[in-house]
Amino acid sequence: MKITLSATALTCALLAAGFSATHAEAAARHVVRANADGGVSATTAVNRHGPNGGTRVRNRSTSTDGQGNASTAGSASTTGPNGATAVRTGQASRSADGSAQRSGSFAATGAKGNLESSGSSSKTADGSVNASRNTTATSAATGNSVQSTASYNQATGVTRSTTCYDATGTAMSCPLR
Repeated sequence: MKITLSATALTCALLAAGFSATHAEAAARHVVRANADGGVSATTAVNRHGPNGGTRVRNRSTSTDGQGNASTAGSASTTGPNGATAVRTGQASRSADGSAQRSGSFAATGAKGNLESSGSSSKTADGSVNASRNTTATSAATGNSVQSTASYNQATGVTRSTTCYDATGTAMSCPLR
């Protein structure tokens, strides 16, 4: 839980450092077209530049086939004026039978360290759900890191594991705070 909060805080800090909403310049393009599968395809591209040199680029592509199937994929990258970066990618799909899959990853690097997280989830047509997430955070100051994994299965519930490592990669006790 603490790692998730840290990732969220780091993302917000990176975004806030790169932009001033009142002075940002933006360019966007959104296109929707009928496709050969009897559905619709849509693409969106957004490019923003902050007054202090921060940038944000976002892309998304979504497609349906007219039979109840849909898929989407997207990415976003942010660079702050101080060189900190954050990148997010994700994809999701839904089938006519009710099954669905989703996966995504996030990475951020800044003066205080870096964070990487990836996860996926799936739902079968009968409603069974499985999910997993792996996260690693490394301190730039100490080189120490924490690796956390979490998974969910309807039969077994949530399983979590967290291990801390020193700068040499040797497992150590995780600090209390």
